[in-house]
Amino acid sequence: MAKAKTQFVCQNCGTVHTRWAGKCEGCGEWNTIVEEDPMGGIGSGPGKVPKKGRPVTLTSLSGEIEEAPRIPTGISELDRATGGGFVRGSAVLIGGDPGIGKSTLLMQAAAALSRRGHRVIYVSGEEAVAQVRLRAQRLGAAETDVLLAAETNVEDILATVSEGKRPDLIIIDSIQTLWSDTADSAPGTVTQVRTGVQAMIRFAKQTGATMVLVGHVTKEGQIAGPRVVEHMVDAVLYFEGDRGHHYRILRTVKNRFGPTDEIGVFEMSDRGLREVSNPSELFLGERNEKSPGAAVFAGIEGTRPVLVEVQALVAATSLGTPRRAVVGWDSSRLAMTLAVLEAHCGVKLGQHDVYLNVAGGYRISEPAADMAIASALVSSLAGLALPADCVYFGEISLSGAVRPVAHTVQRLKEAEKLGFSAALLPSGSAELPKAGKGRWTEIESLPDLVARIAGSGNRFKQVEDDEY
Repeated sequence: MAKAKTQFVCQNCGTVHTRWAGKCEGCGEWNTIVEEDPMGGIGSGPGKVPKKGRPVTLTSLSGEIEEAPRIPTGISELDRATGGGFVRGSAVLIGGDPGIGKSTLLMQAAAALSRRGHRVIYVSGEEAVAQVRLRAQRLGAAETDVLLAAETNVEDILATVSEGKRPDLIIIDSIQTLWSDTADSAPGTVTQVRTGVQAMIRFAKQTGATMVLVGHVTKEGQIAGPRVVEHMVDAVLYFEGDRGHHYRILRTVKNRFGPTDEIGVFEMSDRGLREVSNPSELFLGERNEKSPGAAVFAGIEGTRPVLVEVQALVAATSLGTPRRAVVGWDSSRLAMTLAVLEAHCGVKLGQHDVYLNVAGGYRISEPAADMAIASALVSSLAGLALPADCVYFGEISLSGAVRPVAHTVQRLKEAEKLGFSAALLPSGSAELPKAGKGRWTEIESLPDLVARIAGSGNRFKQVEDDEY
C-alpha cells in the first residue's frame, strides 16, 4: 500500500511546504504552519473510486450575448466603482484597513437597496446585533427593512438565507470569522476561509443572489488569507484612506463585469460616508499658490480625471547619505527621476535631502505624474514658485525624453473646468483641444522643462529688479 502524503500549509499566507518548519518562508510568520490532508490527491494513496463523468454540451463563441443584470445601489460613487451596480449572482470581496469605513459603506448600501424594495440580509460575525443597530441609527438606516443576523457558522448562515424569498443582496462581515463543520481548523485559517468562501460563492451562483464579502488586510495592505480567494470572487474592491484625512477611496482592482481602474471617492463624517462628485476640488482645497516646490498634476483614474497637488522639498543634507522620503508615490520612481535630472539636466541632488508628498493623502499610480514630480523638485531646489494656473503631466523616459500619455483631452478639460488656463504636456500628444481658452505648451525632453522653469525664474527676477 502506498504511503499517504500530507502537506504543510501556512495559515497566514497559504504557502505549501513539504515539511513542518517553525517559520514560514512565504510571509516570515512564526508558528503558522499546520499539517493538512490533501484529500485524496495524486499520490495520496488509495481513495474513493472516481465515478464516470458525463459529457457536457459544447457551443460556439458566436451567439446572443445577454448583459449581466445589475442592481444599482443609488450611491453613485459605489456604482461607479462596481461598473454600474452589483451584478446578480456575483461575489464581491471588499478589503481595507481596520476602521476605514467598510462596514459603514455596506450598511449605507444595504439601506439604499432596501429603500428601493430589494431584500437585503446583513450577517455580522464580528459585532453583536445591538452594536450593528447602533451604527444603523447613526447612519439613518434603522427604519429600513434590512434583515440582520449575528452568526459565524457557514451551514447556519446558508440555512438562514435559504428560507423564504430569495435575497437580492447578502453581506458577510467578515470572511475571517466564518467556520465550517467540514474543516477541522480554527476560524480565520486558510482552510476555513477557503471553505467558507467556496460555500458562499456556490450559493450565489445557484440562487442569483449577490454576495458581498468583507476581508481583513495584512500590514502590507493585502487581503489576508490565501490569494485563491481573490481568484474565486468576481470583483475585488479596496477601501483606501488615511486616518489623518477625512476622505476615502474605493478602488477596483478586479471586476469580471466592468472596468478595473475606476475609483469612488467618499468623505467621512459623523453621519457616515458622503459622496464626493468632484474629487479635484477636494485635493486642491488647501493649496498655497506662492510656495516653491508645488505642482498640480492632471491625472486619470479610470474614466475620471483628477487634479492633485504634488509637493516637494529639497534641502541641503547634514548626513553622509541623503534622505529620500516619499508619501503617495513610488519611491523607485522618484529615484529614477532624480537620476535622469542629474544625468541629462545637470541638476545636482546628491547632497540634498528630498521629501515628496501628494497632498490630501492621495496615492498616484500612473507614470504620467513624472513631469509634475520633476517640476516640483526643480522648483523647490531653485526656490521658484511655479505658475498657479498651470498643470503638468507626462511620462519621463531614462533618455530624458517626455513621452505622451493617454486621455489628454479629458485632463485638459478638467483643468479648464477648475480654472487652470495653462498646461505643460508631452510633445506629440494626440487630439489636443482646438477651441478653448487654455495655453498648451508641448515639452519634448526634460532639459526643456528645466530650462523653462529656470527661464521663468530669470524673468521674475528681472521684473523685481525693474520695480526697485
